[in-house]
Amino acid sequence: MRELALNDRPREKLIAHGAAALGDNELVALVLGSGRRHSDALAVANELLAARDGVHGLSRSSAGDLARAPGVGPAKAAQLLAAVELGRRTLTHAPRSRVQLMTPRDTAAYLMPKFGGRPVEQFGLVLLDTKYRVLRTTVLAIGTLNTTVVQPRDVFREAALGSAAAIVAFHNHPSGDPSPSPDDVELTRRLAAAGVLMGIDLVDHLILGDARYCSFKEMGRL
Repeated sequence: MRELALNDRPREKLIAHGAAALGDNELVALVLGSGRRHSDALAVANELLAARDGVHGLSRSSAGDLARAPGVGPAKAAQLLAAVELGRRTLTHAPRSRVQLMTPRDTAAYLMPKFGGRPVEQFGLVLLDTKYRVLRTTVLAIGTLNTTVVQPRDVFREAALGSAAAIVAFHNHPSGDPSPSPDDVELTRRLAAAGVLMGIDLVDHLILGDARYCSFKEMGRL
């Protein structure tokens, strides 16, 4: 495809304008990656689409059917069928619904398997959307024995970058006892106050122990 102007080459065209701007032959050429002697990938794609009755014919073709096309072969046939199958799955597989954390018990059940019972203290956030569905979970600080250094600015910078409407703060106590320390109480107070200023709700602060947890929301402190 060296004869094509740079902006007309499929890869550059996709980067500049998006995949929707490419024709069927250009998309197939990108999947093929290369052509054969005296024929570039775009020419091979045109021949293949003509032989298989267009792009819809690819989904009705076997690996053997495609591999017999000039310039394709078994490896490129497999690439084509994988691309076709991925496209099919995006249409037929509904996206999994995101976990919704409506209660402290829900949140503890979500966090405990991964973050409870750790030998070193970790402080993290669950970023939530407006319906309290999980956007993602991230660890912000890892302590040495039983302490972490966390600042509200770091917490809400992460929340803002993640487009969170609300957050749940959490950390574990390596001792296994989830009872809050005075430092935990003070940090929760500062986070709640910062959340009001930022417009990002601190829904809860959970302390995780060994198969037990402590929720500031359940204690009536949030």
